[in-house]
Amino acid sequence: MENTGLLDENWQVLLSLFPENWKELAKLTGAMSRKFRSFSSEEALMRTLLLHVAQGYSLRETVVKARMANIADVSDVALLKRLRFAEEWFRALCQSLLKDRGFCDKKIGNNDGIRMRLVDATEVKEPGKTGSLWRIHYSLILPDLQCDYFKLTDTKGVGTGETFKHLPINKGDCIVGDRGYANPPGIAHINRHGGYSLVRVNTGFLRFYTEAEKKFNLFTSVQKLKASGQSREWEVKIKDGNDFICGRLCVVKKSEEAINQALKKLKRKEQKNQVKFKLETFEFAKYIIIFTTLPKNDFSTDSVLEWYRLRWQIELVFKRLKSLAGLGHLPKYDDVSSRSWLYGKLFIGLLIEKLIRYASEISPWGYCLSK
Repeated sequence: MENTGLLDENWQVLLSLFPENWKELAKLTGAMSRKFRSFSSEEALMRTLLLHVAQGYSLRETVVKARMANIADVSDVALLKRLRFAEEWFRALCQSLLKDRGFCDKKIGNNDGIRMRLVDATEVKEPGKTGSLWRIHYSLILPDLQCDYFKLTDTKGVGTGETFKHLPINKGDCIVGDRGYANPPGIAHINRHGGYSLVRVNTGFLRFYTEAEKKFNLFTSVQKLKASGQSREWEVKIKDGNDFICGRLCVVKKSEEAINQALKKLKRKEQKNQVKFKLETFEFAKYIIIFTTLPKNDFSTDSVLEWYRLRWQIELVFKRLKSLAGLGHLPKYDDVSSRSWLYGKLFIGLLIEKLIRYASEISPWGYCLSK
């Protein structure tokens, strides 16, 4: 039998990390209302939801665990309904935790009329030997971290890879992506719909041209940056079929430590895969290279690089979901419940980060005092 006292103590520690207004948010977002009488309180609802989201239990397993622990007595169908209504609650909680870290107050450049969207994809495997492998494609809006796009696909086959072509694009959207999205067809898709691209360059897929449509020598250009932290930009074009797309290359040289880490990683990859990389590959590893179609007057070289850094922070959060929170059982009932589940995972990841931060930097007993 589980140690109930220990579970209650751990729950109180976890609650101390929640935003102060987490209960009020439950009512404001509609997650907790009179019609949800099967849950006695916001705590009962949250504990039950976290059993499903954090522990990876199925809906049926979750309601059994909740009943045995005297948390709630509900059916799996009722829990699914509560999960659907918890989407905005989880999202608001994530926003509050990110605001505590100063993330949501970050303002860079003059982006009036431009909506910044962070795009990524990750693979998840359902539990068990026969569990299916899925790829989650998603888009988050800055600074409120609202998920405005969500899609599940297989991991193999045509149209399942990382590409901007998955996304619905509105005029004024700026799509921020990593190297997996650095290909001309995806960038052209954004351009056709009146959006902007901000993507880290994959030198194996993107070729650049001068304004006169001659080949641009990226290798010799980046070598002009001699000092760590030095940045520079060049106006270039990329080619999709017979069409050229105008943009800028914004480049910054990494620190010596970051360069050494990148070079060591490439050498390990050479040994592991028994391959020999070109000299250019080792040189490009010394820089962060961004291609963007954002207007130069409103977004300087440094502001473009800073916007990409924000994308990197979000990527770290989602990567930690695999190692810290565990992706567990992916519900595929509908888009709403799936989004709610993802927000729940993000909430757990942010709580874990906060707990680690308090334990290592602030509180000698590992958590903050009760409010």
